[in-house]
Amino acid sequence: MSGKDRSSRGPQSRTGNTVTVIKTVLAGPFVGRTWREYGYALLATLFAVPTFALALLGAVASIGTLIMVGLPVLLGVLIVARATVRWHRIPARAVLGWDWPAPEPLPRATFTAVLGDGVAWKALLYGLARFPLVMAAAYVGAVLLLSGTLFLTYPLWWFVSPDGYALFDPVGWTGTLWPSAQGLVAVWTFPWLVRLLVGLDRLLVRALLEPGADRARIAALETGRDILAADAARTLRRVERDLHDGTQARLVALGVTLSRIARRVEDPAVTGLVSDARETVTEALAELRDIVRRIHPPALDAGLATALETLAARNAVPVTLSVSLPEPPSDATATAAYFAVAELLANVTRHAAATRVEVDVRSNGHGLRLTVRDDGHGGARVGTGTGLGGLADRARALDGDVVVDSPPGGPTVITMTLGRGR
Repeated sequence: MSGKDRSSRGPQSRTGNTVTVIKTVLAGPFVGRTWREYGYALLATLFAVPTFALALLGAVASIGTLIMVGLPVLLGVLIVARATVRWHRIPARAVLGWDWPAPEPLPRATFTAVLGDGVAWKALLYGLARFPLVMAAAYVGAVLLLSGTLFLTYPLWWFVSPDGYALFDPVGWTGTLWPSAQGLVAVWTFPWLVRLLVGLDRLLVRALLEPGADRARIAALETGRDILAADAARTLRRVERDLHDGTQARLVALGVTLSRIARRVEDPAVTGLVSDARETVTEALAELRDIVRRIHPPALDAGLATALETLAARNAVPVTLSVSLPEPPSDATATAAYFAVAELLANVTRHAAATRVEVDVRSNGHGLRLTVRDDGHGGARVGTGTGLGGLADRARALDGDVVVDSPPGGPTVITMTLGRGR
């Protein structure tokens, strides 16, 4: 391209950009984005009032903590403030489609953890800063829109009642042009003021409510891990069905065929070979069923509670079972819990010399917690050959942990959490 071509296109490009900007400015009051953002400002004002009051209460309570009077109030304010992250999300998601993840539950709701909860403090700060922003957008926007429309239509109203508008110009209609121009400016200022204030609110959301880059990366990794765990659980179930419905059925058919052959053969040597083959098939079936149970116990198809009841009924040591699961856990969590209970019950039977076992499984936020307690001689430790190390690894794979409390002489209490609801 020659220098002449570039120089001739430059002014045309700048002119085209200028025309685009002018069109965008003129279209401001009429585009859907303007009215969505203004609708958000109106709705957000209603949502901002209680959180602004909460933030003020938190500020007063913070001052009161200097004399230890406001400390209980501050703790309550911080606990409620953490929940307001979801509250602020309601109008943003409903009107503008903004969304951000809810904060993770506090690992432990202790005194120190609540006071040092950055999520709660940021939510309080957002509640304090958001109210004037959305209030200004709603109120000043209404003033600009209503007064601007009224002033803009002054020339039309003059024709309706010319005597009433004589104060603008003793001569006549031309006196209404100046207020009409002011109204035009106000109407065309309205969308850009609202857009500015809503944009500032969006910046506050990103700074105070949305997780940081590191937290977002961790959340993405956790989500990916959960997807992989669920996919692995589905794959194992598919393998279990294939082995059960395919390979196992063929082995059973082979055993039946060998039985028929044995009845029709009179040669003792051949009969012995057939008998050996039938025993091999029987052993293979037993091994295959054991493998299938270790991949995915068929009892889990009826739910974790039913599967655990089956385990408890088969255990040599009497088991008292308590299951409280309002919602069924994921396949990966249910499978891990089942095998954990099976391992722990086997440990009790082999090593604890216990007379009874208590198993408690209940929902715990986003996951579940299972506790196995026995009245045996105690002394259980992770890494002592009891399989507890494998349970700890399995728990960590599902963002959980294992806590062993087993003093010499007992009792032994092993608590395993699975999932992030700790």
